[in-house]
Amino acid sequence: MISKFAPISLGDIEQAYSRISPHIHKTQILSSDTFNNLAHKELFFKCENFQKTGAFKARGALNAILRAKTQDPLLPGIVTHSSGNHGQAVSWACGQIARVPCSVVVPKETPEVKCNAIKGYGAELVLCENSPTSRMETCQGISEDRKFKIIHPYDDYDVICGNSTIALELHEQVPNLDAILVPVSGGGMTSAIALATKAINPRCKVIAIEPEGKNLGPCLKAKSRLWSNPPQFVNTIAEGIKTQQAGKLTFPILCDLVEEEVITISDQEMIAGMKLVAERMKLVIEAAAGAAVAAALISPQLDQKFPGLSKVGVILCGGNLDLNKIPWMK
Repeated sequence: MISKFAPISLGDIEQAYSRISPHIHKTQILSSDTFNNLAHKELFFKCENFQKTGAFKARGALNAILRAKTQDPLLPGIVTHSSGNHGQAVSWACGQIARVPCSVVVPKETPEVKCNAIKGYGAELVLCENSPTSRMETCQGISEDRKFKIIHPYDDYDVICGNSTIALELHEQVPNLDAILVPVSGGGMTSAIALATKAINPRCKVIAIEPEGKNLGPCLKAKSRLWSNPPQFVNTIAEGIKTQQAGKLTFPILCDLVEEEVITISDQEMIAGMKLVAERMKLVIEAAAGAAVAAALISPQLDQKFPGLSKVGVILCGGNLDLNKIPWMK
């Protein structure tokens, strides 16, 4: 095992990749001389905004659903809760690949573009109050009533294993990275990338990028869940990374494998990152991905906390932006 806190080996990640690769995109790496000059380092952008359903979530969701279908061919259905991107991924995987019924619970404030996509892929959309507790309780109720299996958006080892394939591709595409910048919410992508990275290139740092109010850094340094309960969402434009607390399964992995120093990005910095990528790379990314761009190009924290980096991967985690509400055009 790569970490004593997760029953996931490099072989498991490779098996997950074999399982899902016929159905997903091997997302490309983009670079920019302009950005390299601005950052004084080589930046390699992993474009998960080009992934199926427009975000990295397709990897973990599909792996977990295919595993569940193998374990129970008569699976009655799948239910999940989501801020939007995981819901789209589960709806797509159930409707297009596994062919099982699906319900997706989202907060009432979820962007319309994400809600429409969830319904478009075939899932039942269920709205709940805007809190983590309401999401989980509504999802649990559907599971109990209909005997649907819950596919958690991040606290599920099969989801984590599927998400690890991001780093499997990245290290093949760009060997010998010094660090990878990863937007963090519940930790399902960050822990996943850390697992694969430490198995392939142990010297490569995995650096978490958070919105203001998440306060992950003190928790990692103390190796303790210092957040107050009940769980809450942070006040950020980036709905994809608004979950404050890391998961019960993901947090120990983060403590074990991710750098203790976390880079905190403001909403205005995220918006500036989104705009910069739109102007210079001609890409549409959502605010969570903008946080990683801002960490690489706008905030001084990367050089302050991690001096001497030369080759850095930047995870563009998604591109599901409501084009009627482009934040820098308000």
